[in-house]
Amino acid sequence: MPMQELLQEIAKKRILVIGDLMLDHYIWGDASRLSPEAPVPIVKVDRDTYTAGGAANVAANLRALGVATEVIGTAGADAYGRMLQDILRQYGVAYDDALCGEKAATIVKTRVMCRNQQLCRLDREDAPSAYALSEGVRAGLQEKIARADAVILSDYAKGVITSELIRWVQTCVRPGQILALDPKPRADLVFTGVSLMTPNKAEAVQLAGLHGTEAHTFPKEAVAACIHERYAPRHLVITLGGEGMLLCADGKPGRQIPTAAREVFDVSGAGDTVIATLTAALAAGADIDRAAALANLAAGVVVGKLGTAVARPEEILACATRTAP
Repeated sequence: MPMQELLQEIAKKRILVIGDLMLDHYIWGDASRLSPEAPVPIVKVDRDTYTAGGAANVAANLRALGVATEVIGTAGADAYGRMLQDILRQYGVAYDDALCGEKAATIVKTRVMCRNQQLCRLDREDAPSAYALSEGVRAGLQEKIARADAVILSDYAKGVITSELIRWVQTCVRPGQILALDPKPRADLVFTGVSLMTPNKAEAVQLAGLHGTEAHTFPKEAVAACIHERYAPRHLVITLGGEGMLLCADGKPGRQIPTAAREVFDVSGAGDTVIATLTAALAAGADIDRAAALANLAAGVVVGKLGTAVARPEEILACATRTAP
């Protein structure tokens, strides 16, 4: 399927995202001197910007591809939560407040950016609390899952994605419906048999249980085999940063796709772009190789931008033209 035709098919799809919603806050400025109070730079603030983060960024990336998108998660009843919901509305992402779960404070990630470099990050978040699968929530989610062509579980270990939720969603998806998961490695998350998993290299090593692996090594055969034994995903796509991505199936590493990025300014949210694009392409009928090639191009677009970003079809096509042999 030609890439332009695939992108057109993707724009006909409907995808539901369930996961940890966040607001990404950027403070942009410059630092030319140190503070007399402590050996730290003084940042002269130029502007503040806000965008979707976490599962909200997955949803924003889907909408940028033209996908009809709805997101379920927790946004607090506070100023940051209202701002996040406004941002989702601007993207055209549907958000059902009735299914948002417990009203904890909105999670905010603040990055201080100086001369296009991240100086530090400040996190505002409460302790994670499990997303309550009440009878009403189950009924509402089941209806939305039935209408979707695919479901993405976007896990940042903030309480929404649990073993109970994953297993329950698996009972709701119909045969052939894509269920994708980007999991944060942790002992209490137990599941098997999702359609797609998209960990990064460090997460894949942890998911495989190879915690003693040296930082500079990546035993791809052992990682693929252990993840398959533990979780049995139909497709495993491991993002490798500047080395592209590795496709694995049946517990064995397969083709490695080199990165499409020409310049890397900011990797924030690149994993969200990958799972969004991969899932949308699979839902549109692409095979895993074609879907991964498209996701690799989309990631190449977003890492070339400063801040959490999305990749639009015209940008992906332009990236494909630049990287064509």
